Amino acid sequence: MGGDHGHGKLVLPDYKQWKVEGTPLEFTKERLARRGLKDPWARNEAWRYMGGFGKAVTFGNVFLRGFKYGFAAFVVAVGVEYALSAGKKSEH
Repeated sequence: MGGDHGHGKLVLPDYKQWKVEGTPLEFTKERLARRGLKDPWARNEAWRYMGGFGKAVTFGNVFLRGFKYGFAAFVVAVGVEYALSAGKKSEH
């Protein structure tokens, strides 16, 4: 009755897996350390620079993502249109 629908408890990744070293946050960490300060949330932001999130977004990623499949669908559509209208002569 609880409305759980078979979903278990949300499992969050361990925060210790994210490292500030090797990310742009390392520079910020060093600058803060020179002033005697520390960013307690830096590790929580490090995930943005690791794994699949750390890849730079390029022109090809944004504009050409589905171009292969879109172009293939276009060719098929033009082929079908040509095949269906091949017997018709236009008096235009």
